[in-house]
Amino acid sequence: MTFLHRRTVLRAAAGGALAGAVGGGVAGCGEGGRTVAAGASPRTPAPTTPAPRGTGGRPRASAPTPGPPLLLPGLPPGLPAQIENGPRRGRAVALTFHGRGDPKSATAVLAEAERAGARVTVLAVGDWLDAEPQMARRVLDGGHELGNHTMRHLAVCSMPEKAAYAEIAECAERLRRLTGGVGRWFRPSRARRATDQVVRLARKAGYPHVLSYDVDSLDFTDPGAEVVRRTVLNAVRPGSVVSLHFGHAGTVAAMPAILDGLHRRGLRAVTTTELLTR
Repeated sequence: MTFLHRRTVLRAAAGGALAGAVGGGVAGCGEGGRTVAAGASPRTPAPTTPAPRGTGGRPRASAPTPGPPLLLPGLPPGLPAQIENGPRRGRAVALTFHGRGDPKSATAVLAEAERAGARVTVLAVGDWLDAEPQMARRVLDGGHELGNHTMRHLAVCSMPEKAAYAEIAECAERLRRLTGGVGRWFRPSRARRATDQVVRLARKAGYPHVLSYDVDSLDFTDPGAEVVRRTVLNAVRPGSVVSLHFGHAGTVAAMPAILDGLHRRGLRAVTTTELLTR
């Protein structure tokens, strides 16, 4: 895998204070160092599904107005179709979150990252964005990165081609409607790595690279904050991509210790794009 030296990453200013205790764009086609606007790729699929409707057939409350398309730096050439980690020579890591669950939990995680000067990557599930449309802008307005984790979090790698593509494209449409672009990263649901078919379908939907990970926190099993902290810090190293989840109280509680532990090792949590362009 070939990586270039650090490039300037455009980030939004962090905002928001840490929430209280809680319970229980197409970007990325700029392979030669070009800067591209999120959602600008000609391969981006047109919207295929109508906006969701509330009970009784009434339209839901209108979603937040999208901001201007986010400009993302081009990725270095030579990246594989599936990315598990970044360059090991640096001092950066990427904390990536499966975006679903209690929005208070998600907001608390984002606020804690911002308190520590960290930025994260959120791979959002489409039906979560339908239920909590404000979270799309909350992620981006905090300087974080937002991507695609399928529409309904089904076992996309075992689905027929047409159904699998719909899972990817429908979530991409939600992201575009809410933010003006579909995000740079796609991660398959219920799988660490995508099949060849899903890699191809993701590319068709506008995602040249599938984002995997090399550190699994297993926080979705709810082992408790101390276990989550220990699992992450025992495995993480420069260049790691860490898998975490919104919607789990243990993850929220573990975040300060994880971020402090990274800091003590001289490691910094950045977005996946920044990890790969440093």
